[in-house]
Amino acid sequence: MYDTIIIGGGPGGYLAAERLGYQKKKVLLIEEQHLGGTCLNVGCIPTKTLLNSAKQYVHALEAGKFGVTIQGASYNWAEIQKWKNEVVEKLRSGVASQMKRFAVEVVKGRGEILAAPSGGSPGRVKASSGEKAGTEFEGRTILICAGSVPVLPPIPGGQDNPRVVDSTGLLSTGEVPKRLTVIGGGVIGVEFAGLFSALGSEVTVIEMMDEIIPFMDREQAPIFRRAMKPVDFKLGCKVERIEGAAVHYTARDGKPEKADSELILMAVGRRPVLDTWGAKNAGVDTGRGVNVDDRMRTNIPGIWAAGDVTGKSLLAHSAYRMAEVAAADILADGARQTDRMRYHAVPWAVYGIPEAAGVGITEQEAASGGTAILKASLPMKVSGRFAAENTFAGQGAVKVIAGADSRKILGIHAVGAYASEFIWGGAALIEQELRIEDVKQLIFPHPTVCELIRDAVWEIG
Repeated sequence: MYDTIIIGGGPGGYLAAERLGYQKKKVLLIEEQHLGGTCLNVGCIPTKTLLNSAKQYVHALEAGKFGVTIQGASYNWAEIQKWKNEVVEKLRSGVASQMKRFAVEVVKGRGEILAAPSGGSPGRVKASSGEKAGTEFEGRTILICAGSVPVLPPIPGGQDNPRVVDSTGLLSTGEVPKRLTVIGGGVIGVEFAGLFSALGSEVTVIEMMDEIIPFMDREQAPIFRRAMKPVDFKLGCKVERIEGAAVHYTARDGKPEKADSELILMAVGRRPVLDTWGAKNAGVDTGRGVNVDDRMRTNIPGIWAAGDVTGKSLLAHSAYRMAEVAAADILADGARQTDRMRYHAVPWAVYGIPEAAGVGITEQEAASGGTAILKASLPMKVSGRFAAENTFAGQGAVKVIAGADSRKILGIHAVGAYASEFIWGGAALIEQELRIEDVKQLIFPHPTVCELIRDAVWEIG
């Protein structure tokens, strides 16, 4: 008998296992593929590892502008891939070590709920594949962390086409394509566009919306797009069909166009996994994801869900926090506890070349919600640190949004180097409901790029 059975070993699953194991609970973690889930194995970590190699190459090419001569700079894709695999394996081993440290039992296979906990009776989960296929396990509580998978739209010619890959396939490609077409201008598409354009690919991004990264502030998105000058963005375009490696689309003006390439990346988003872990057997309510409250409880007592499977915020760090909230509620065992999931201050980041990040509301969201705001935006080039370390001083800006009446910080958005590293500070300001006057009294280290937040706040007045 286990205290908790966790289905899925991604960020949400393994972190919940750690938190529960730390409290000496008996935990079973069932993972079909590899510990770490999509993020560690075929998502966040390998993508950022490849992006870092691309950045090193770009820095080598630009070194002359900093007075450093590097002759014959080149890259070796096979060695880059080798390094990526080493990083993934090292971190995967680290997760496995943590499971052992907290006495979490790990079973490789697909977990399927047979019955939910009810009336004091434990829930039952079967390993429907893997090393213990057919084995049933009992748990007092169940946590669903089944994750998400790429969306593959039914575009004619896009199915069973060796020239069409998803993000997982592109991560393991044997060579850098001379020409790459990306369908989708969201986070995944833009990150891969930045990666391969930095390595010399001719990259075309075809996006149906009128701007990339739909949740970005509309002042910031064009700055981000223009900073990625090598990439050819086709906005407001509808993909009609794929023939071989050619993408036929209708342009914004209604004219038919075609993008030829060697490889096509399908990057139109991800969807929660809802059909493999026994939702119907358990009676768990699902819509676009597993429906949960702010404590990550499902409609079935004794069953919680966290991470991408909820469809609420498909980010690894959101999964971490959801897992912590779920674990706290499981440990409370029905007693009152204050830990809740809050989504208004979840930061996001796009690890392109350059980066972009944000937290809180955008100016457009404020307008649509009828919120009167104060705002200020400063270009990155006014930062001494940014100017000293970047060759293109104009690429980027920091924008701060505050409530006109409350004067509380409501949103912080940034495009440029280091954005992903300092956006957490914006999340803290919003979580703590700090006002303009409060932020003015904070001391930021100098010279840093993050002090542009404070400068922008002073610009607001």
